[in-house]
Amino acid sequence: MAFEMRPFNNSFFDMKPGDVFKDFGRPFFSEDKNQMMKTDITEREDSYMVEAELPGMNKEDINIEFDRGILTISGNQSVDNEATDDEGRVIHRERSVSNIKRQFSFEGIEEAEIDAKFDNGILNITLPKTQDAGRSKRIEIN
Repeated sequence: MAFEMRPFNNSFFDMKPGDVFKDFGRPFFSEDKNQMMKTDITEREDSYMVEAELPGMNKEDINIEFDRGILTISGNQSVDNEATDDEGRVIHRERSVSNIKRQFSFEGIEEAEIDAKFDNGILNITLPKTQDAGRSKRIEIN
């Protein structure tokens, strides 16, 4: 899969010199954490299940693509709030635009069978594995 689980290093003495600065600058250059799409990926025997939280978005605002083993989930939302007084004058107006995008890498997916459902701000995507997925092949040493 695209993400790599790394164990957290609890000992200061086991750190590599580069570990001290590996996340330096991330708060300045990364996207707003409130804009991040919270996603859970579960592997089952016959499929992967992707569950993404997209609160406040409509189904029409979401785009899902699967190309060359890369699942891309993107969403664009535009909100325009306007409050007027009794005479029709604008007393308060706010606009916001949010664009989010996440990508995940999968191998051995039956592309024609991918299914997606969106209900109450939760996007569920089922990625069925191909028949060959998960099988290991023994390689003989010459």
